[in-house]
Amino acid sequence: MVNLPNVLSMSRILLVPLLMVVLLTKFEGRDIVGLDNEFIGLIVFLIAAMTDFLDGFLARRRQQVTRLGQLLDPAADKILTSSAFVALVELGLMPAWMVVVVIAREFAVSALRSIAALQGVAISAVLAGKIKTTVQITTIAVLIVSNPVPIFQEIAPALRWLTVLITLYSGVEYFVRFGRLVVQSPME
Repeated sequence: MVNLPNVLSMSRILLVPLLMVVLLTKFEGRDIVGLDNEFIGLIVFLIAAMTDFLDGFLARRRQQVTRLGQLLDPAADKILTSSAFVALVELGLMPAWMVVVVIAREFAVSALRSIAALQGVAISAVLAGKIKTTVQITTIAVLIVSNPVPIFQEIAPALRWLTVLITLYSGVEYFVRFGRLVVQSPME
């Protein structure tokens, strides 16, 4: 149960409160290490996001795939990205309606996976879901530092829309590909 991939997933969850404090607490000037909050927030977010790649990679490579890891990894992903998107709404960097769409998709796909698991059907990640995660992470990272990096303000609108569109597309793909498996499987 306790292995490095699972510890990485848990660390991703534990980094979320730190990320929220860094992003949402206003300090005068620069902090102790000489960086603006946005850049510290970016570093915390990217470290947490890297654990997403590492935990899956290490679990497969070391043959340490566990049931706990299969549940913990996607939960940690959703906690991290949802929290970051909520912070971006609070900071005025992302419209609330877009974040609601993104988070609703996450809940819907999680529900689909849960129903499928109860019926003995495993739903693995699809390519669109992996692309969605990459786009979300990129968008969050760019938006976090969009105030101190003006060029990012110019590309932010396109990234926000891309995030919403790929998030919706990947959600629809999950339901088209796997919804029938869940509906056709008899409940006992």
